[in-house]
Amino acid sequence: MTERFKTLSEPSGFEPPSIKGSRFIARLSPASDESAARAFIQGVALEFDDARHVCYAWRIGPDGRQTRAYDAGEPGNSAGRPILAQLEGHEVTDVVAVVVRYFGGTKLGVGGLMRAYGGAAGQALDRAKIVEVEVREALECRHDYRASGAVQAALAAFQLTPEGAAYDASVRFIVHVPRGSRAAFESAFRDATHGEGTLCDPRAEPPVTSE
Repeated sequence: MTERFKTLSEPSGFEPPSIKGSRFIARLSPASDESAARAFIQGVALEFDDARHVCYAWRIGPDGRQTRAYDAGEPGNSAGRPILAQLEGHEVTDVVAVVVRYFGGTKLGVGGLMRAYGGAAGQALDRAKIVEVEVREALECRHDYRASGAVQAALAAFQLTPEGAAYDASVRFIVHVPRGSRAAFESAFRDATHGEGTLCDPRAEPPVTSE
């Protein structure tokens, strides 16, 4: 599974020279989920509310498996797919790309549209600030109070910060562990709690033992 991926550090955009009078304006943004992607698209559509074609694509998830491409009235696969191809070619994910077109009076044909939409997105990506991000997975940790010192030592060894700590019958908190270190941390946690602590996905019930 992917342990690191490339994404954008901030929103950006670029407008290349017009093609036969048509303008193609690219806007990019980080987007960790579909809701964030749609919100950005809506913002661009409002910014260019007189444009007929607001085409877009997104690629979401550490492995880039969640994708969507939309042609916004252009011929099928002439806009959204070329934009998506640029996201894939630049190997970025958790990113949404929007390309707005203002028609210049001359039809470009399907091939011309594909080059124009893909080119605008690609040139914008060439200029964007791309960063590499470590994939982290959330784990809920539970352990007896007697293991607190050893667990804190294990957390320090992996440079993890507990979040949302709760103290009732046992100690409970959440950590975000780098995917590549998860197995090693689980082993260290098991040792620190003498096999009595539990680890689980925070969204799952009941917790799964660390053994």
